[in-house]
Amino acid sequence: MACLLEKSQLGDINFRKKSYLIMECIQDKTELGDISTKKKSHTCSECEKSFRCRSSLSEHEKTHTGEKLYQCSECQKRFTRKQHLTRHVRTHTGEKPHKCSECHKGFRSKFSLTRHERIHTGEKPFQCSECQRSFICKTLLSQHERTHTGEKPYQCSECLNSYQCKADLTQHERTHTGQKPYKCTECQKTFSRKKVLTRHELTHTGQKSHQCSECPKNFSRKYLLTQHERTHTGEKPYHCSECH
Repeated sequence: MACLLEKSQLGDINFRKKSYLIMECIQDKTELGDISTKKKSHTCSECEKSFRCRSSLSEHEKTHTGEKLYQCSECQKRFTRKQHLTRHVRTHTGEKPHKCSECHKGFRSKFSLTRHERIHTGEKPFQCSECQRSFICKTLLSQHERTHTGEKPYQCSECLNSYQCKADLTQHERTHTGQKPYKCTECQKTFSRKKVLTRHELTHTGQKSHQCSECPKNFSRKYLLTQHERTHTGEKPYHCSECH
């Protein structure tokens, strides 16, 4: 009975907390009027990023404090935001509730779907101020901008090598841990990189999707097609440094 009472009280506290955050956000929106045209008045004291809702600022501040209240029950990984946990849990369940209306491909988050849909529409709303190259999402733009600045903010804790994007660091760290999370469903062989698994799977399917435009020959890998095409063009790009 005491346990039930404790759960009931906890549920009531969570409900009141959620209600408070919702009302707070509604109040902020009311004060600001049209949120699409009014400024973001809640500013982070650490990085000066601004938000329209005080609750959004509170969530953001956890990225500075390192506070991670939301834990995955499957692998115990922790997250600063509830939506990040929800998205992560789908890596265990395989759930992909967001479907593309063009090709019916599924995604774990609305953000991933929106980014994918731009492949169909050709929309690239994020432009580099240095070279005017455009990208489908802010993350890719940020990664690209580092090629201009030389910034490498992601550092390996083992060997101190630095990388321009988090994905490159993650792949590198597997050289230390030996982790190979990508498994072939045919032969159970594992790989540290998704693209290496994809390439390996072609050995089972026999698929050769790279076709020569000059002759009917097909190849399983792009580099094999490139090498073959030189038999048509006569191109010889590699020169001996001794005899030229």
